[in-house]
Amino acid sequence: MRELIFQIDAFTSKVFSGNPAAVIPLGKWLDDSLLQSIAQENNLSETAFFVPAEKSYHIRWFRPLAEVDLCGHATLAAAFVIFSYLKKKSTEILFSSRSGDLRVYKDQDLLSMNFPSQPPKPCSTPDHLVEGLGREPLEILCSEDYFAVFSTERDIRSLNPDMEKLQRLGLRGVIVTAKGDEADFVSRFFAPKFGIHEDPVTGSAHCALIPYWSHKLSKNTLYAQQVSKRSGELYCKDQGDRVIISGRAVKYMEGTIRI
Repeated sequence: MRELIFQIDAFTSKVFSGNPAAVIPLGKWLDDSLLQSIAQENNLSETAFFVPAEKSYHIRWFRPLAEVDLCGHATLAAAFVIFSYLKKKSTEILFSSRSGDLRVYKDQDLLSMNFPSQPPKPCSTPDHLVEGLGREPLEILCSEDYFAVFSTERDIRSLNPDMEKLQRLGLRGVIVTAKGDEADFVSRFFAPKFGIHEDPVTGSAHCALIPYWSHKLSKNTLYAQQVSKRSGELYCKDQGDRVIISGRAVKYMEGTIRI
């Protein structure tokens, strides 16, 4: 069996930056164990698989160690593949997923995803979080992840977390964020529990970041940077119970896999 595979750098307009994701279009679903094995073999933070439906695509996302409910950069990458290679004249795609319906719109080279808003809420500070980050945050909240707020962009860039301690935490990962120097806000994301020490650019984390900073800064339209080594940029809008996460993508590789 042969399947087409793409590797796409998301939330960037140039290769070797942004967040790389594998994208594999399928005619029908393969066994879950095989999907997981492919994701592990790819050894990227996410592999997106999708299957066409009547008026949409059913999408699933796999990390090397487990399937996840939502992934932003791999959704952007999958939409880029569909717009560029499968439905070139289309300007809107509907994905069905474990997190509900997700729409992606195309405006020239900018792709915009309509995702659920997940505002972070106050929570107790778990053991190992502050120790793992190596610095006391101004504020700790929770969404799908722990959400640690710091004073400055320099604080975010200089963090060198202890991944062994962060791996012991109960939630998916850890978002760290601060007001940006050039951007409205900056962030980084750590998920060692799922085999990812640092995710380069994390679209799904912005489901929490956007409502938080929209409220803090009293503005609905925001420009964000994820300041990992690869870096990426996101154009964001707060729409109440939904958020718009926009970015660009570029193809790094196209090929076939043999199973």
